[in-house]
Amino acid sequence: MSAVAQKSFNWRRWRLVVSGGAIVGVILFLAVFAPVISPYSPIDLDVAQMLRGPSAAHLLGTDELGRDVLSRVIHAARLSMMVAILASLIGLVFGTIIGTLAAYFGGAVDLVLMRLMEILFSFPAILLAIVLMASLGTSILNAMIAIGIIFIPGFARLARASAESVLRQQYVEQARAIGMSHFRIVTREILPNIVAPLLVEAAVAFSYAVLLESALSFLGLGAQPPDPSWGNMLNTGRGFMAQAPWLSLAPGAAIFLTVLGFNMLGDGLRDAFDPHLRDE
Repeated sequence: MSAVAQKSFNWRRWRLVVSGGAIVGVILFLAVFAPVISPYSPIDLDVAQMLRGPSAAHLLGTDELGRDVLSRVIHAARLSMMVAILASLIGLVFGTIIGTLAAYFGGAVDLVLMRLMEILFSFPAILLAIVLMASLGTSILNAMIAIGIIFIPGFARLARASAESVLRQQYVEQARAIGMSHFRIVTREILPNIVAPLLVEAAVAFSYAVLLESALSFLGLGAQPPDPSWGNMLNTGRGFMAQAPWLSLAPGAAIFLTVLGFNMLGDGLRDAFDPHLRDE
């Protein structure tokens, strides 16, 4: 490989992106094609196969109601990915709007918006999620909304800091000087230049959303039986650790790999977009 080609593609900078992206890609593939890939229905009961260990017929065994654990893990991936993506989008969209407006207008607007964000940010995430779920009701849709609200302050603070840096650039002053409207300045000059750090934050938020959704489902506040979720599968499996440890190991491994993949992807994107590392 020539020196120019090596400089254009630095494997050390992109290896986390590739590795994390591969893991995330597999999880997303399983989530999208769950009905086709899963060997059995995730909710059909078969009492004759209760608590059977891993075998050729059931690669990850069966649960206390005879349901195939592998099929339930695969279908739970769809739910977790849906929650992670929609919750992160809620946080990204509203957080970016709030943070950008606070930085652009400053003064009283900045004071009011960011103080509200700090109030939300001061609550522990899982406690705030439980309070929101208690207010909104127990459902997977409400879990998405609750997790999305938790993410808004983090995205808002990042968007505000990034936007303040962009506002000091000369091209923004030139846009103001020629009479460009506030809307065009924000959408054409500011938002395109703060996308990179927000995408990195979104990748990390995905993994946190998976953990929060699993925690809520574990506590009985997320997905409700018989719908499979990694969290409620862990909650069920903890009562069978002695005689059927695969009930907990399978969803636990799925959560671990998903969080690992998104964290590697986020760290890789951060390193790839860091201007201080571009020449290394």
